[in-house]
Amino acid sequence: MRYVLTISYDGTDYAGWQRQKNALSVQEKLEEAVEKALNKRLHVTASGRTDAGVHAAGQVCHFDGESITVPPEKMPDCLNRFLPSDIRVIDGWGADDGFDANRSAKRKTYCYSLYVSSRELPLIDRYCVRIDSAPTLEILQKKAKLLEGEHDYKAFCASGSAVKTTVRTVYEVRVEESAAYGCRVIKIFVTGNGFLYNMVRTMTGELLDLASDRRTEDSLMQAYETGQRELLGKTMPAKGLTLIQVEYETPQS
Repeated sequence: MRYVLTISYDGTDYAGWQRQKNALSVQEKLEEAVEKALNKRLHVTASGRTDAGVHAAGQVCHFDGESITVPPEKMPDCLNRFLPSDIRVIDGWGADDGFDANRSAKRKTYCYSLYVSSRELPLIDRYCVRIDSAPTLEILQKKAKLLEGEHDYKAFCASGSAVKTTVRTVYEVRVEESAAYGCRVIKIFVTGNGFLYNMVRTMTGELLDLASDRRTEDSLMQAYETGQRELLGKTMPAKGLTLIQVEYETPQS
């Protein structure tokens, strides 16, 4: 049977999803829990990598397990006993062999969180990035539309990334604002068919620059055309980024 899991994790203390030789990863901790719970050493495949320090509310992953007697819906409780408190399996179901958490994914949504404050606020700072000031919500929403569509996002990708193509489709960039702990909290939701290394973090930096008139629409169009990273805003810190949801074309169970 192919077991599919939705997991949530605080990425602060991890070097990302993928196993690494000299650093602790979420994949390593999850595979260790699978081995302890099921007495089987199994490989767990995720919908995609998250980078060091990046969080997840709805990461999807799968593994194959023959002769396992635990029902898929009971797998969260089975595994959570062996996981650290900053990683939790929140749902489990069975899928046919054709389902692949990575290759079957059609849309992903990330959220980048910011708060506007002159000083760091401990109760929010772990998952949001502090900025001194920000444009109005209306301006941010207007400029966000420039980041949507099908483009070559090479300029938004960190150097050294090995991918076949840097063309991606961004279906929506949605900006929301609320108030918490006496400050503005800005959340930027980005939904696309796939993302490059550091792409959403760079999009956030570019959006702030566009909305603050530090960058122009012309320079953004030139970045799309040339792939020149220096035409864009800075890459924002990892801690503000969370993988919210992974969507699939067909029912997963």
